[in-house]
Amino acid sequence: MPLHELLAAALSISAVWLTTRRNPWCYPVGLASVAVYLWVYLEARLYSEVLLQLFWVAMLVAGWRRWRRHLDARGQVRIAPLPPAAAGRHLLAGIGGGLTLGYLMHTYTNAALPWLDAMLTALSLVGQFWQNRRHIAAWWMWIAVDVVYIGMFASKQLYITAVLYTGFVALAVQGLRAWRQAARAAAE
Repeated sequence: MPLHELLAAALSISAVWLTTRRNPWCYPVGLASVAVYLWVYLEARLYSEVLLQLFWVAMLVAGWRRWRRHLDARGQVRIAPLPPAAAGRHLLAGIGGGLTLGYLMHTYTNAALPWLDAMLTALSLVGQFWQNRRHIAAWWMWIAVDVVYIGMFASKQLYITAVLYTGFVALAVQGLRAWRQAARAAAE
């Protein structure tokens, strides 16, 4: 059981837990987890995941800045609606990006699971984009993507990370409930 994988998992679970509470400190904790996961994924030859971690740096910094501008009186981020047309465009872009990245990884690298890893990477970016923009729909994306990630990581014998993603599914369900409840309360 690699210590760096355990550290990455602990930081990641902390970041997601903070996100469920709409706490902007989820972003710096997330940045720390990204730094450690770069190492984990390089060792596992999950190159799309390595690229994803690099994108996370930019997305986490952008999300942290955005969230800090949209805090309520209690210091929690305010939730924003996601128009269905925008959701459709974002999903199509994610699928297109996943297919493109999958082709590149399959053709030009020795990636272990090029198509699956690429699609999960692209859809995770959509999920993070939605999270940065404070949309409840992000939790639905995390639930779907994380369930598939569990199997991928288990197949690569990254058991700590597979267990972590099982926890992420539970936290995503919790986040979905909490954010829905907060949105209803804000609408009253």
